[in-house]
Amino acid sequence: MLLSEILKGAVLSSPPAVDCEITDIVYDSRKAKKDTLFVCLSGARFDGHDFAKSAYENGSRVFLCEKSIELPGDAILLFCENTRAALAVCSKNFFRNPSAEIAVIGITGTKGKTTVAHIVRAVLENAGIKCGIIGTIGAKSGEKVLPTVNTTPESYELQKLLRLMADDGCKAAAIEVSSLGLKHHRVDGIQFDTGVFTNLSPDHIGTNEHESFEEYAFWKKQLFRMCKRAVVNCDDEFCGEILSSCSCPAVTFGFDTKADFHLLSAKNIKRFSRLGVDFSFARSGKEKSFFVSLPGNVNAYNAVCACAVAEFFSVSDKSLEESLSCVFVKGRGELVETGKDFSVIIDYAHNAVSLKSIVETVREYEQGRIIAVFGAVGGKSEIRRRELGLVGGAMCDLCVVTSDDPDFEDPEKICREIAANIEEAGGKYVILPDRKEAVLYALSEAKKGDVVLLAGKGHEEYIKIKGEKLPFSERRIVEEALNRR
Repeated sequence: MLLSEILKGAVLSSPPAVDCEITDIVYDSRKAKKDTLFVCLSGARFDGHDFAKSAYENGSRVFLCEKSIELPGDAILLFCENTRAALAVCSKNFFRNPSAEIAVIGITGTKGKTTVAHIVRAVLENAGIKCGIIGTIGAKSGEKVLPTVNTTPESYELQKLLRLMADDGCKAAAIEVSSLGLKHHRVDGIQFDTGVFTNLSPDHIGTNEHESFEEYAFWKKQLFRMCKRAVVNCDDEFCGEILSSCSCPAVTFGFDTKADFHLLSAKNIKRFSRLGVDFSFARSGKEKSFFVSLPGNVNAYNAVCACAVAEFFSVSDKSLEESLSCVFVKGRGELVETGKDFSVIIDYAHNAVSLKSIVETVREYEQGRIIAVFGAVGGKSEIRRRELGLVGGAMCDLCVVTSDDPDFEDPEKICREIAANIEEAGGKYVILPDRKEAVLYALSEAKKGDVVLLAGKGHEEYIKIKGEKLPFSERRIVEEALNRR
């Protein structure tokens, strides 16, 4: 594609003096080669401008940058105020604007993004509408599984995935839209068919994330200036601000009697080996009832939200019933078959709000002790450690404090910080920084009727230590341990 076509719509300080053929766009100098456009991205740890020389040596001759860089005279330097914003525009052009060809459903909120995205996909696919998905657990198009680095990938990868889905025959795509994805222009240029708001509470505030809750909330609202229609949780106290931010028609869901999709009831039940919820709601004067095979009343919210999205696609009640009754989301309230007289649940709960939610959910199904294994991510908000400790100490019978992606931080230090707050809340705890050891200890302590709650890793198959992602599967550890018992 010609450089001029790729740059169309990008705000540059001056247009390129010459035009040339570009075969790819890169921002990792190791991927640079002849005829690639190298975009200098400034990140939390690395500055792409520092790697421009390496990209030049690997073959790139066209550079998009925010500041001057020293390169040989045959290099074409293009300047703009924000290379991330420019990358989004260039990627959209390079991949021929795929979101114009499929209905993109953007889902944002503090909790529930992954679950809602998977329920929406299950509902649409069951109705014969091929739907891709991009988010925390990765990306899927049909049977193709594609790994992703962030909840919302960089704009280049996002546009590339949407192009793959469009070419693969997808008619829709459910995308988790994070606040950082919005802040860093990863979703710029995407034509969102539907925007979804699940809820909002303080999170992602601290080093390399958001400076304040106000900033966090500001970026969440931006999605609703980018979509044709919206689905909003009217029980959330932030609902009013979301609705006032909408530049499109919106429908609401929740227990509030004014909700367009008015939840009437939600009851936790266990069907065979599945934990789920029977729920009912009223829509336009007609009452509907379904069972969703995901645990906790929160999943009544997630399911009715998906029902609201499904109405835009004319999905029948029969099809909804079929898909909701068997939907599954890896690492979200995931019940592991143990064959024992105690239960094991794997959940991605990694902050105080989500830990409180899953513990409350478990209490409604089971009456034994809750033995919770959890930690806190290194290099991120230290407030989260205090909140996790206070919730764990107040609500769990035993906390096994361990590692959760300590990265470059000392895992024992993180554990001690959490434990101090468990102690403040009057809870019992042990510290075992080795996460495998912590899981095995929790299993060894479990007695009849107990629940071992493995919180924080969820779907993840790795643990991040000193910048390296090491293979780690809690499910495999549990299965191997139980087979030996």
